Amino acid sequence: MSETTHDGAVAVSAAPPSPDDGLSPAELATKYGLSVSGARVGLGEYVRQMWGRRHFIVTFSSAKLTAQYSQAKLGQLWQVATPLLNAAVYYFIFGLLLKSNRGMPKDEFIPFLVTGVFVFTFTQNSAMAGVRAISGNLGLVRALHFPRASLPISFALQQLQQLMFSMIVLGVVLLGFGHFPALAWLLIIPTLALQFVFNTGLSLIMARLGAKTPDLAQLLPFILRTWMYASGVMFPLATTLERAGASGWISDAMLGNPAAVYMDLMRYALIDDYTKANLPPHVWALALGWAVLFGVGGFVYFWKAEEQYGRG
Repeated sequence: MSETTHDGAVAVSAAPPSPDDGLSPAELATKYGLSVSGARVGLGEYVRQMWGRRHFIVTFSSAKLTAQYSQAKLGQLWQVATPLLNAAVYYFIFGLLLKSNRGMPKDEFIPFLVTGVFVFTFTQNSAMAGVRAISGNLGLVRALHFPRASLPISFALQQLQQLMFSMIVLGVVLLGFGHFPALAWLLIIPTLALQFVFNTGLSLIMARLGAKTPDLAQLLPFILRTWMYASGVMFPLATTLERAGASGWISDAMLGNPAAVYMDLMRYALIDDYTKANLPPHVWALALGWAVLFGVGGFVYFWKAEEQYGRG
C-alpha cells in the first residue's frame, strides 16, 4: 500500500503478513499440493511402470544391437566374428603357448575354451554396458520421464541377443569337434535364463554406481579381467586348484563364484566328456541363488536411487 504526503513524497505502508510466512519449503509444497519432479514411486508401482515400457525395452535393445556395428564394412558379421576371434586368441595363448589344457584333448579343450569365453563375455559385456547406462544416456534421462531401470535392463537384453549369435558359432565348433546334440543340450535354456537374470541385476548395480562415480567405467575392465582369470575361463578351474593345493574355503569360493557356476553348467550341458565331477556341489542351487540375489537385490538397489539419476 502507498499514499502521497503533503510534500509530494510517496510513503509506503507495511504489507500485511502473508499466511505462508514461516513455512518451510516442504510445508509449502504440502499446502499447495506440489510434489517433487521425478520423485520415486513405490516398488509395486515401479514394477507396473516397467511392464508398461516392455516394448520400449525390447525395441531399444534391438536398435542398439543393430547400431553397434553399423559403421563397420562387415556390419553384423562382427557379432559372430568378435567372440570367435577372442576364442582364437585365448586358444593360441593358453592352449598352444602355455599348455593350460591340463591334459584335456584338443577335441574337448577347444569347445571347453570357446564355451567359457562366450559365457563370460555375456556377463562381462552386461556389466560394462550397465556402468554406462545412465551416465552415457543423460540426454535421454533428462529429456523424458520413464523408469530409469529400463536402460540397464535393455542393455542386458542387448547382450543376450548378442550371445545368440555366439551360440550359433559355438554350435558349429561343437559339431566340428564331435559333440553332437543330446538331451543335455536342453539345459542351455534354464542356464541362460538364470544367467540373464544375474546379469540384469549386475547391470542395474553397475548403472547406479556408474551414475554416481563415472570413473568406475575406467576401473571396471581391470576388475572384470581379474574375475575372468579367477573363474577358469581358459583352464579347468577345479583341476588347477587341486594341483595348486588350494585350501578348501578358497576352492569353494572360486568354484562357487557366479561366473564359474554358469560356465560349468553350460559346459556340462554341451560337452560330452565334461562330467558331474567337474561341477561344484549344489551347482543348480548356486545358480538360482546368484540369480535371485542379484536380480531382485540389484533391481531394488537401483530403484532406491531413482530420483537421483540425471540430476546435478
